[in-house]
Amino acid sequence: MAPPSFYVFVLLNGFAAAKTCCNLTIPVSIASRQGLFASIPQEGNLDATAFSQAFTTLGGNYTEQLLEGYQTLTGDYEISAKFCYPDGGSKDTVIQLLSHGIGFDKTYWDLSFNNYNYSYVNAAVAAGYSTLAIDRFGIGNSSHGDPLNTIQAQAEVEALNAITTKLRNGDISEIGHAYDKVIHVGHSFGSVQSYWLSALYPDNTDGLVLTGWAQNGSFLPMTVSAWNLHQARLNQPLRLGSASNSGLLQAFSKYSSGIVQYVQGLLRGVGVQIASQDIWEDIATTEVGNLIDGWNTTVQTLNYPNGYLIWSDLTANQFTFLLRGRYDVSLGIVAETTKHPVTTGELLTIGSAPAQSPFTGPVLVFTGENDQPFCGGNCYATGGVADNIPAEAAKSFPGASAYEAYIQPATAHGLNVHYNATAGYNYIQSWLGSHGLAA
Repeated sequence: MAPPSFYVFVLLNGFAAAKTCCNLTIPVSIASRQGLFASIPQEGNLDATAFSQAFTTLGGNYTEQLLEGYQTLTGDYEISAKFCYPDGGSKDTVIQLLSHGIGFDKTYWDLSFNNYNYSYVNAAVAAGYSTLAIDRFGIGNSSHGDPLNTIQAQAEVEALNAITTKLRNGDISEIGHAYDKVIHVGHSFGSVQSYWLSALYPDNTDGLVLTGWAQNGSFLPMTVSAWNLHQARLNQPLRLGSASNSGLLQAFSKYSSGIVQYVQGLLRGVGVQIASQDIWEDIATTEVGNLIDGWNTTVQTLNYPNGYLIWSDLTANQFTFLLRGRYDVSLGIVAETTKHPVTTGELLTIGSAPAQSPFTGPVLVFTGENDQPFCGGNCYATGGVADNIPAEAAKSFPGASAYEAYIQPATAHGLNVHYNATAGYNYIQSWLGSHGLAA
């Protein structure tokens, strides 16, 4: 379970506007009809690799193979969130509910890097919106659970719907305000869930902004393969593992400062010379950094159990999320040091969303030109059947009042960590305003 609710206001200055924010924990009750899967080995990294092999087998359907039946998951859980609104302004009647994708948590929307110059929340607040960024059910500081049979896509959609209803009814006491309109803004898996919510509960959303998304799952096996998945608790044992790893902290601490000089000194002792750049590459871009770097000593352990899987290192991160030369490598390292896992249950159910949504409001799909998970690295490679791959998703919204697929140039899947992120943010706010969803 997540830690007890806390409510602390902070004033944050960003590139566009000052905002008042608070962190809070929101209780939700959910009932989710979802899969019941056969038990599989989930102990070590070789088990993670075996899962990836089975999941990506050509012509196979690992979800169908493991599915034993269905269950109704019911329970009370906690969702960690960050609420923001314009400093000195009104909370108004419109709020953007922000859902992150795989590999991130709620901080994806309000990155502190370079004085918040990459903050989506700042752009939304500057346009007059309130925002609520959540840690998806099962991730970050929200309630965790069994990675195979509890933390599945459907359960996360139900949690998102419960949060939405609370916003409309004014039932989040720390916010103390009801909202007439809730806009669902997602990234990647968060977009999948926002779309899914619109299909099941079309009257509970007023607008959709689906970033890093297309209605195309054909590249998912490539993504999973490229991740070279590990158990999260083994990949970053001090941050993502258990507090019982305190002994590792002592073992690693002496190596976490001056590591380049330390390694060079060792190698000189045996007559070997390696350039500082090569040592930096070995440490910062590979699994070595995940084990010995001091990032892991500065945050509370998240205690993810076996079955919570994570990509291996920064090279896997770049393949899936980042376009070389179009992002600050320093921010790429931050993304590696703050990454979060995906569960086996999420991967087995990610493709189970309805084929169409009866939603009748406006829909903006906003995807990077070089998005790998949904476009295979080229969103224009459609063979002439559509303007771009995300544009093909228009058929999933036959009743939408407006549908647009916007392609952000020179950008990969991790939209918010690329150099041109803020231009994209401003486009989204302008689009919302022109489709009846202004703050």
